[in-house]
Amino acid sequence: MTAGGDGFAAVAGGPALHIPVLGAPALELLKLHDGGVYIDATFGAGGYSRAMLAAANCRVIGIDRDQSAIALGMDLVEAAGGRLTLIEERFANLDAVAREAGFDAVDGVVLDLGVSSMQLDRAERGFSFRLNGPLDMRMSGEGPSAADLIAAANERDLANIIFLLGEERHSRAVARAIVKARSAAPIRTTAALAEIVATVVRARTGDIHPATRTFQALRIFINDELGELAEALAAAERILRPGGRLVAVSFHSLEDRIVKSFLAARGQTRAGSRHAPERHAPAPTFRTLTRRPIVADADEVARNPRARSAKLRGAERSETPARNDDISGLLPHLPALADVLKGR
Repeated sequence: MTAGGDGFAAVAGGPALHIPVLGAPALELLKLHDGGVYIDATFGAGGYSRAMLAAANCRVIGIDRDQSAIALGMDLVEAAGGRLTLIEERFANLDAVAREAGFDAVDGVVLDLGVSSMQLDRAERGFSFRLNGPLDMRMSGEGPSAADLIAAANERDLANIIFLLGEERHSRAVARAIVKARSAAPIRTTAALAEIVATVVRARTGDIHPATRTFQALRIFINDELGELAEALAAAERILRPGGRLVAVSFHSLEDRIVKSFLAARGQTRAGSRHAPERHAPAPTFRTLTRRPIVADADEVARNPRARSAKLRGAERSETPARNDDISGLLPHLPALADVLKGR
């Protein structure tokens, strides 16, 4: 890296609006260099893009499906003097975005997963039970909302979604309470849903809010976040040049499990057998850089409590061509959103 922490101000004309969780080790793993091309696949408030632009004389392609994130990032585009390109798109399509921007290969991809503080802090986006607002949760603002899902899904599908994506052990009771409540009146606000969940999930002092896991599950399902992640990992494999780096920061076990499983599968040579001879086994496409995930130290957690659950994994691309394997096995077994909406 060719610049220190003061590079934020040099690039953006002022202090960074968002300091990314595990930003320092992530940049170190990316191995930034002058002339490199990097993808910030989850632009959000621009924390990683600012850091990359400040650390080296490089190009950055920022991707976000949230229109407001792209709009707020335009000041950084101007300040970066042609080194930052922002694209409104799903990060699952990051390889196509890079090629459309004129790059057949890139030197690094960073994924900062989950919902951003910018989204959580706006009541009208409906992501948080802390702020009463419409029960929306759509990152792109398009398609069915969380209110639509709550209104249409049958009790079994709701319970499965909340259990598998929220890891909520009271998922059946939560689903039953939602179905009962909606028969009396539509559930249209974050406060209304949080109150319903709190009637069946009891939290002890010091625990997370009773609705945390349910809100997480609905948000992940509505936005197909895990499917997007699996596709983005495969897209990164396709677009990274040999020696390029993939870095992913996850905030809950489902995301981390997908990243870990993908890198484990891509980082090993498949053994031969009577049914699949050794000559059909491809060489590894990635070399793992983090045997165990990197986690935040006590100082970072004190500055930003959200860092407590963060896990950082990194890998380096080999010269082996990208695989075309089916990646659906990385995902929980749930029906498609369109099918769930027909469930009532």
